[in-house]
Formats: sequence, structure tokens, C-alpha cells
Amino acid sequence: MTDETYQRRTAAFADMLIKHAAWPAAIVLVCDGFAPLVASARGALQAPIAVLALLVAAASAVVVLGFSALLAFDALLFRLMASHDNERSGCAAVDDVLARMRLKPASSSPRPLDDRIAGTRRLLARQRIAFAIFVLAFLTAGFWMPG
Repeated sequence: MTDETYQRRTAAFADMLIKHAAWPAAIVLVCDGFAPLVASARGALQAPIAVLALLVAAASAVVVLGFSALLAFDALLFRLMASHDNERSGCAAVDDVLARMRLKPASSSPRPLDDRIAGTRRLLARQRIAFAIFVLAFLTAGFWMPG
């Protein structure tokens, strides 16, 4: 992979991560902002299934927000990588930052870009699963609310 291709690929992946970190977090925050108003207006506290679904939705919302924060942090790390001339120096810079922050031990050789992308994609998949659980629980709570 040429240096220019590396920089474009890394920057594009960072842009994609920012989008995938932002939209689930925004939806969760909006839904959780209106949930107490709707639940109290419709008497949701009288339906045990609705209460349970709201609790599951709240717990999964926290998980989605946590994954969104991790993805935003990864996006910043990929931006740092893209600011370097080649893959080796970019990955080494990220490893140095993570070691200085005491998030990962210092390594003798930097992990390749493809390994880093694969790890972040796994994190993205976990966020999507948590978001799906949130949506299902939120819709279930809305369905079981007396009205």
C-alpha cells in the first residue's frame, strides 16, 4: 500500500467512525430524553412489562453511549495515524500515545493497520447489537404502555 493510499484509507475510516459514533448516540439521547415524559403521561409505571422494558432500554442506552465514546476515541487515533507519512510511523505514534496514557503496554513493533481496523470493526458490531437491544426494548415499552 502506498503512503497516499494509506493516508486516504485511514482518514476515510476515521470519518466513518465519527458518523457511526454520533448517530446512535444522538438517537439514544433523544429517545431517553422523551421517555420519562411519555411514560408518565401514558401511565407506564402501572404495566410491569413496560417498566422492565424501560429498564432494559436504559441499561442498553448506557452501553451504546459507552461504545460511541470508544468509537469516537478510535476515530481520533485513526486521524492521528492518517497525519503521518506512512503506516509504520502512524501506527507507532498511536502505540506511543496509548502507552503514555497507560492504556496499553509499549510494544516492540506496532500492530498493522488491518489489525487495528478489524478490532475497531468488532467494537462497531458490539455497538450495533447494543443499539438493536435498545430499539427493541424501547419499542416494547411503548407497545405495553397502557394508553
